[in-house]
Amino acid sequence: MAVFSRDFRIKTETDGMFDITEYVADIVSESKLKDGIAVVFCPGSTGAISTVEFEPGLLKDVPRALEKIAPAGVDYEHHKTWHDDNGRSHVKSTLIGPSLTVPFRSKKLVLGTWQQIVFMEFDTSQRERNVVVQVLGD
Repeated sequence: MAVFSRDFRIKTETDGMFDITEYVADIVSESKLKDGIAVVFCPGSTGAISTVEFEPGLLKDVPRALEKIAPAGVDYEHHKTWHDDNGRSHVKSTLIGPSLTVPFRSKKLVLGTWQQIVFMEFDTSQRERNVVVQVLGD
């Protein structure tokens, strides 16, 4: 089994969702591996990786649902520890998770018709994020 790794960077907005499917697909293609898995990982504790149908309604619905789980304006213990304002960002990131594994066949990601890979920014300020893609296969 071969392993191929690449990183890419994206600039994010506060509480945004970003389609990174093409970045991941390009790295799988560049790897020259035919079949295997692509692991997509975000270093950091206020971002997450997931899948979603990347359409305007869900770009509003998902953040709205997560805001009910970890709302702004709450007195998070994290704020007391670090004297910042992103306790909710850490909670949301923990719930979604920092990574995703996607299989690929014949150099193509195996995704549903309406399924895209997304980076979810939960921090309270703009960031430039590093995303790691590690491709394993034959």
